[in-house]
Amino acid sequence: MRKTLATAATLALAGLGVILPAGGAQASDTCNRAYQTALGGYFYAYSGDHCSGYLGKTTSWDSDWGNSSGPFQGGDTNNAQSILHKGTSGLAVQVINGTGQDWGGGYTCLTKGEKYMSDLGGFTFSSGERVDNGISSHQWISEKSCGDWILDS
Repeated sequence: MRKTLATAATLALAGLGVILPAGGAQASDTCNRAYQTALGGYFYAYSGDHCSGYLGKTTSWDSDWGNSSGPFQGGDTNNAQSILHKGTSGLAVQVINGTGQDWGGGYTCLTKGEKYMSDLGGFTFSSGERVDNGISSHQWISEKSCGDWILDS
């Protein structure tokens, strides 16, 4: 009986290797490495999935990623496909699909515990708009006052 169970378990695990692509683990490793080498206290954004195509990093907020001031500038707006949170304050990073210090528009948050989102595709802001290539501003905010988290669409 034990041999039968062991054989069944081995076959089930081998079958998972066929179902789950190896690329997922490799992609996760890319963001894990980025997280390990990231400076503490910073929020990072990347133009590519899996923490590739570095856009910038900051310890502060930026109300307009498309203007010529602040940590993110010009072509950074609506260009993030992955983000990383290595803050040290315990605050969440609220990313917003809108600009201005009224922080209007759809939003979602990434907590310190979540560390990163390696692929923003398939996630939406509170407004229902796509997060992937939709971030126009960000701010640090307490986790409990954030309200919405990165949502699966």
